[in-house]
Amino acid sequence: MADLSIELFGIRFKNPVWVASGTFGYGIEATRIYDVSKLGAVVTKGISLRPRPGNETPRIIETPCGMLNSIGLQNPGVESFLKELYPQIEKIDTHFIANVFGESEEEYVEVCLALESAHKIVAYELNVSCPNVKKGGIVFGHDPKVLGSLVERIKAKIRKPLLVKLSPNVSDITEFAKVCVDSGADGLVLINTLLGMRINIRKARPELSTKTGGLSGPAILPVAVRMIWQTFERFGFRIPIVGVGGITTHEDALEHIYAGASAVQVGTANFYEPFAPLKVIEGLREFMEREGVESFSKLVGKAHRLDIKGDVNLSQKTLQDSFRKGGDTECRP
Repeated sequence: MADLSIELFGIRFKNPVWVASGTFGYGIEATRIYDVSKLGAVVTKGISLRPRPGNETPRIIETPCGMLNSIGLQNPGVESFLKELYPQIEKIDTHFIANVFGESEEEYVEVCLALESAHKIVAYELNVSCPNVKKGGIVFGHDPKVLGSLVERIKAKIRKPLLVKLSPNVSDITEFAKVCVDSGADGLVLINTLLGMRINIRKARPELSTKTGGLSGPAILPVAVRMIWQTFERFGFRIPIVGVGGITTHEDALEHIYAGASAVQVGTANFYEPFAPLKVIEGLREFMEREGVESFSKLVGKAHRLDIKGDVNLSQKTLQDSFRKGGDTECRP
């Protein structure tokens, strides 16, 4: 039987299919629909130091093959999360990764420290597509120095693995990936939403109250795959990549995986096909069994490995050891 389990950052996951932040709440609501413990992991909706009411409506609009959102990171704050929501997710038998954000380095650190004793939270995913109010409002993920400082400061304070969710709204995603690698990040999440806009031609004004929003859904699949490819091409197995963007089916997931993703997140699909993550898991399992692939790790970066002379099959142990030790095993054409 195909082995879908993976080990990243020293943590064993049931399978490589996770649900993306902001599209699955805190994993509690979906328990009314299916067994959430079947997922490899749940990435929570963004958690901040203090409660946030979010943006004014309208803040979601459909687009061809996707949607634009400008929710404004609405959430109850880390204190309320721990008191009211965390006891409920403790009952779900899968790993949880906390998506965290702040308006300053101090706020990011405080949120992470508040979650350190929550054993169900096994890692942090940094949303760096937020403005740093102490640096004139510059977005953390759009300035290499600001990003590097943030990652280094958090890593110095926490014990749990740190993943950085990078913004695609930059000139060269690999340069920002390098900053994260050099600053000690344990993993990369590619990609966050693309900046977009729609205009209501009847009202002659923007559809969203904030004018612009984040584009997600099937429309961004090719962009996500391209950025994963470029990042893996540059760093290989030095740092694990979690792919997110446009995944609805297991075929979509395989594009991310062949490009270099060691795990994937299903996001916008949750809104229109709630069972999409489970279908992706089953689709990957059936694909592996049909193709005679025993270990999931053999699929990671396969589109790169096919161009390498010699032994193209890196063992699961080799891959895991490389991730665990920060090795410099690379796969280049």
